[in-house]
Amino acid sequence: MKRKAILQSALALSVLGTLVLFCWRQEKLAAESGLNAKNISLLENNRIDIGKKRAEQLAKAFGVHPAIIMFPEYESDLIGKAA
Repeated sequence: MKRKAILQSALALSVLGTLVLFCWRQEKLAAESGLNAKNISLLENNRIDIGKKRAEQLAKAFGVHPAIIMFPEYESDLIGKAA
């Protein structure tokens, strides 16, 4: 259970960091990803799990492989080699 909380926190930081990097607001990410802003807020605050579908939607919006979203603790170059 502790590992899941750590991974969820890593995801939340990843999403927040990406929002800052792209200077996106939740509404912009919602429009780009197809997620609603409420779900983005819930993800950021560790209130819901990411899940495959949400990871795919976020990945599409950011132009990255879904594994980057699902597994933020791994390096992107390692994920790229495995994909």
